[in-house]
Amino acid sequence: MEHRRLVLAVDGGNSKTDVALVTEDGDVLATGRAGPFAPQSDGVPAALDAVEEAVRQALAQLPRDGAPSRFDHVAAYLAGADLPVEEEALAREFARRGFGPDISVRNDTFALLRAGASNSWGVAVVCGAGINAVGVSPTGEVARFPALGRLSGDWGGGQGVAEEALWHAARAEDGRGPATALAELCTRHFGVRTVEELILEFHFGRLDEDRLHELTPGVFAMAAAGDPIARSLVERQAEEITVLAEVCLRRLDLLETPTEVVLGGGILRARDPLLTALLDLSFAARAPRAKLVVADVPPIVGAALDGLEHLGATDLAKTRLRARYEQT
Repeated sequence: MEHRRLVLAVDGGNSKTDVALVTEDGDVLATGRAGPFAPQSDGVPAALDAVEEAVRQALAQLPRDGAPSRFDHVAAYLAGADLPVEEEALAREFARRGFGPDISVRNDTFALLRAGASNSWGVAVVCGAGINAVGVSPTGEVARFPALGRLSGDWGGGQGVAEEALWHAARAEDGRGPATALAELCTRHFGVRTVEELILEFHFGRLDEDRLHELTPGVFAMAAAGDPIARSLVERQAEEITVLAEVCLRRLDLLETPTEVVLGGGILRARDPLLTALLDLSFAARAPRAKLVVADVPPIVGAALDGLEHLGATDLAKTRLRARYEQT
């Protein structure tokens, strides 16, 4: 039987690590999922452990005599690969672990762009646990950000919105700020009597601060119900999403060119009506030639498409791959 070259596609995100084993003709042989990919907090080796676990799951789905020991190309799109030096360090670790001879590593936002855009260029904004954006021009120029959180000027994402909600709730409870239903949201969700009690639970480590993002859907619900503080947070999130895209378009001289802006991440995929309306208004005012596209397939598709293109796969193979994920 003729050997079909294999791509290992990796989408390493803040909440999960997905992999797909894809043949050069677009067949998805197996998939796997492991925990978060977090090299900045856990270190590069621990982050790659998550990839290895997901790959083990995928390989276990194949016949023993059909399981590859190496891959012809590894296309890894990873959270935490925010700077070129980080991409290089992660690529070295992939190579050290013997995944294959041919490895490309990029930030996971590039996978969102490739998955959602009809072309290989455009702008992508991801708003999930965190927030980031990239832009690629038709000639291959790139606009990107350090994406290091508040340290590099970022605001928002699920964790950021929830932190702001708790900040406002604390001030509402002790009198430093205006009343807001966010105080009740915080106490009800975590089953405490007061916001101060909740803060102390986080402070003493009895609650993991990573759980704060659980408040985010409630913030959007409170905004829709008319709470002015909650609405201000949703308005600010819309502003941040718009300005990220606008800056990418301006840097690439695409503000006057019809350009797809792919939106992804949990907050944007939820298609919250208020956030959607605010985005439509802000883009119409500041980037009217942009075409907003909510990605309808997961970012792993972008990683796999990149891998297929690297192998010189046919358009039919890419169509087959995309169709597999559009059906799920």
